[in-house]
Order: sequence, then structure tokens, then C-alpha cells
Amino acid sequence: MTAGERTTAFPGATVFKGVTVVDGTGADRYRADVRIADGVITEIGAGLDGGTVVDADGLVLAPGFIDMHAHSDLALLLEPEHPAKVTQGVTCEVLGQDGLSYAPVDDTTLPALRRQLAGWNGDPAGFDWDWRDVGGYLDRIDRTRVAVNACYLVPHGSLRMLAMGWDNRPPTPAELDRMRQVLAQGLLHGAVGMSSGLSYTPGMYADTAELAALCTVVAAYGGFHAPHQRSYGKGALEGYAEMVEIARRSGCALHLTHATMNFGVNRGRAGEFLELVDQALADGVDLTLDSYPYLPGSTTLAALLPSWATEGGPGATLARLADPAACERIRYAMERTGSDGCHGVVADWATVQISGVRSADLAPTVGRTVADLAAERGTGGTEVFLDLLRRDELATTVLQHVGHEENVRAVMRHPAHTAGSDGLLVGARPHPRAWGTFPRYLGHYGRELGVLTLEQAITRMTGRPAARLGLDRRGRIAPGHHADLVLLDPERVRDTATFEQPRLPAEGIEYVYVNGTAVVRQGRTTGARPGRALRRTDRGTQAR
Repeated sequence: MTAGERTTAFPGATVFKGVTVVDGTGADRYRADVRIADGVITEIGAGLDGGTVVDADGLVLAPGFIDMHAHSDLALLLEPEHPAKVTQGVTCEVLGQDGLSYAPVDDTTLPALRRQLAGWNGDPAGFDWDWRDVGGYLDRIDRTRVAVNACYLVPHGSLRMLAMGWDNRPPTPAELDRMRQVLAQGLLHGAVGMSSGLSYTPGMYADTAELAALCTVVAAYGGFHAPHQRSYGKGALEGYAEMVEIARRSGCALHLTHATMNFGVNRGRAGEFLELVDQALADGVDLTLDSYPYLPGSTTLAALLPSWATEGGPGATLARLADPAACERIRYAMERTGSDGCHGVVADWATVQISGVRSADLAPTVGRTVADLAAERGTGGTEVFLDLLRRDELATTVLQHVGHEENVRAVMRHPAHTAGSDGLLVGARPHPRAWGTFPRYLGHYGRELGVLTLEQAITRMTGRPAARLGLDRRGRIAPGHHADLVLLDPERVRDTATFEQPRLPAEGIEYVYVNGTAVVRQGRTTGARPGRALRRTDRGTQAR
């Protein structure tokens, strides 16, 4: 159904009349009237009135959804109305993921990062890069006035670039001290923790001891470690075990991002991963995880390269791609031994589909698999792979069709689970999870398949991630909590974004409020931009 509005007394307030409340705690739903005013929930009861009354019989009121793994680091600044997320009910995102983002940087690392991350975020001409540290980036979010709230993780790979470039070696004591100091500064500026990207350069060059030393700093500031661990294919369980060991050594809370078991070697093995999670929890490790409700993954084509081929940064990588001897060595890894960038498995080019390119000349490759392109050209898949990397200067993005349905369902059922889109917002045909993750949990996996109840799904999107982030009075419907809210039709809510048309908005999301202001009203975006940077302090995570 569609909610209707009428106006009464009490200007400035809004009342949701006769709504079904799912409060984000996991408790059973209940029927009530809910009043909000001045950006907060002021009363829950019966017979309430307000300046604007939303007749919500048959609809569900939930806390705003929290995207625990977002790649909107530039998109939020370039398109601050942020329709991809607000139309699916997201009111807060966690940025700075996978160990690579744009703060902290200096004048040397920023140009290289822009080049390395062009496939994730684009590299817009004329954009004003007017920050260098975490505090400056969060200030830019506030000055821009954005539609959703945002938290930030200090990216380990960016720290490593500042301290020691792209070198494949352990840091010296002085270099490690610098990483620790810059990390502490980012946490003081309000970051909620540290991310790492251990199958991306230069983060993949870090050993366990380096990460544990940095996580000790994160723990001292009450943050958490969010690793993209070393492998989601061959060696996945060993990679997860290493992340747990780092948490044990450092005392740092652990949040396993896009936690899954992919590629043929891991079919049906989610139970082994979850046994590891359960043992860690039983031993007292503070552990949560997130996942996306789809089978394919998404990354840059360059990420599949062996780690040695990317040492030194994008310029050095492109130089190797022009060297026949280096290309032959890459071919051997991709076809015979398995590339660590490809999660330790031999590349199956039939599963690698082009989703976006920077070069207009390569636009016809979008939507095609590398295997299709190779067959058309009468050459091998690795030749196509190398050619695309050279011609697009490493900016190509891909989908990897490597997931398993039984693993996806098993992970989302786990009580430590939260929701994250891992959605890239650039490219001609990005992964539909950027527009569809949250309604897909509610519609496909909830209502249609019964994998999660409505209460379970909403808790994974709201109360549980809010607790991990230390959010102050968010993620729950209760008096005094911030009015980050979603009003949805439980019988209609569903994702409509597809792999062919990935930018279609969800259905059944009627209203979305951020800090008490409607960013979606009667299913349409309003253009309002009430979001802000949420910064961790010793009093929790809150806006300045």
C-alpha cells in the first residue's frame, strides 16, 4: 500500500499512525503511533497527532538501514542526494573500506590512489581534493551536505603508502611508528576503526605482526578492524583464521567484511567458516561480519594480477604490462599456479564479466565475459585480460560469478551477521547490489524464501550494525533516538536492479528519514540532504 498524509496541529512534528513497528532489537513487531520532532523520536503510543500525519496502516516502520560496507567515498560528494542508497532505505554508510581510500594522503600518494581507485570510484575531472587527513575528509562531507550519515574507517593500505610507498617488505620500526601515529590521528579525528585490503596492493604486503601492531592502536581508541582478508578462494579459511588471531593478539574488535566462501574450492564450506566464527566468539573475541545477498562479487580487473606485478603502484604495474617477460610470468600464474590476486585459484575467464571501463573505445566490452571476448578475437583469455589492463590503464571493473547459494544463505543466518552492499557506483553496468542489497534481504531472502524473518532481517540492517559502530541513539526505534527511519510495505518491498539494468530503485520503500528529514517521500526522492559525518568520540559515535 501507499501511505497518505494529512496535516493537523503541532507544526514541525510528524506522526506515523497505526504503523507496525519493527524496532531493530529483534523483538516481535507491534502496532503503535510514533511521533518524531526536531530530528528525534519523541513518543510511541496510541492516539498521537502531529503536524504531518502519515496514515501507515499495513506498513512497517523500521530504523534506517546501515550499510556496513560502502564504496561511496566520492559518490557521496559528487551526487550528494545519493539516490542509490536512500531509495533502498539506507540512512548511514561506512566508508574507507578494503584498506584503500582518500584519507589520509599527501601530495605524492593522492595521485597514485586516484589512479588505483578509478575503477571503484571514478576519477572526476576538476574535482577539488581539498583535504589530506581524515578530519578534513569528514569536514568535506559536512560542508557538502549529503543525504545520508557516514562513518569512516582509516584504510591500512593508505597508511602504508604514506609510510613506505608500495614496497613489498616489512616496515622498519620508524615506518611502523609513523603508521601508528597517523592511524591514531585518524581515530582522534573520528574514524570508527581501520580497514585493511589484504588482496590489494600495498596492503597485501603486510604480515600478521604489522596488522596486530596497528590493531593495538585501534583497540586503544575503542574502534574495530574491518579486513578484506587475504583470500576468499583457496586459503579462505586460513585467511579468516589469521584475522581472528590478530584480534586475539591485539584485543581489537573484529568485523569480517563481505564474509563469504567463494570459487569452486569452497562450495558448501560455509559451515567450516562459521565453526571458526563460533569458536572465536566462545573464546571472547568481539566479532561481527557482513555480507551481500548475491552470488557474484565485484572488483577491478587489475585486482586479479599477482601481487608481485603490482608492487610499486600503478605506474610500475603498467610498465610490467609492457614487458613481454613479465607478461609471460603473469600468464603462468593466471593459467597454471593461481594468482594471489585471484584468491589463489587459476582464472576461469568465463566467470569474469566486464562491468565498467574508463576508455570509450572499450565500451563494447561491457557486459561480456573475458572468455567471450577471447573466443571472438581467436585468442586466449589471459591475452584479453592483459590487453584490457593496458588499454584501460587499470580502470576496468568486473563482476566475478564465483558465489554459491548455500554459502550465502548460511552466512546470513548467523547471529553475528550484518548487511553490507559492497556496491560500486561507477561503470556502465555495476553490480546491482549498489541499488538493491537491502530490499533484496527483505523481499527475496525474507518474504519469498523465508531465510530470515522480518525482525531478523531488520536487526541485521539496524540495531546490530549500530552497536558495532558505537552509534549514539541510532539503529533502534525508541524515544530519544535519532529519527533515522524507513517506512516500507512488507508485501511489496523488493529489489528491481538487475545485472542488465543495475540502477533501478527498489519498490515498497515509501518514506525514508535521516535526522528527522524526509529524503524519500511516497516512494520518491526529495532532494533533501540532512546527513552528516558521524565521528567516534569517547562518548560514542555522533555528529559534531
